[in-house]
Amino acid sequence: MKTTITKKEFESAEAKMVELLNIATQKGGFNLLTSKERASLHQYTKIVKVYEDVNFTIPMPQTLQGLIELKMYEKKLKQKELAKLLHTTDTKLSEIMHNKRKPSLSFIKAMNEVLGIDGNLLLKIA
Repeated sequence: MKTTITKKEFESAEAKMVELLNIATQKGGFNLLTSKERASLHQYTKIVKVYEDVNFTIPMPQTLQGLIELKMYEKKLKQKELAKLLHTTDTKLSEIMHNKRKPSLSFIKAMNEVLGIDGNLLLKIA
């Protein structure tokens, strides 16, 4: 498969992929697609993925506050719930998020262990 996909190729592959997904839904599942339909769906999905990986990237937040907000969104957590997970108070978390307090080493360690954020990244931006 070529690594450069044009927008026109992407739109065509996406339309065909959606069409095959609708067929799978109507039939009652992917396992009911014919082998040709499954192969086509796989191929169109790869084309869409290659295009999206190049053209629809979301940059990683460059601030501690941005990382915290991203993780809250990903895990569908409220600030109070996140504070409890990180073994801190809601007030301290709020102060860190509003750049009124520097995060402690134990807070950064908790973000690494609980939220799975790379420790080197945390130390770099904290």
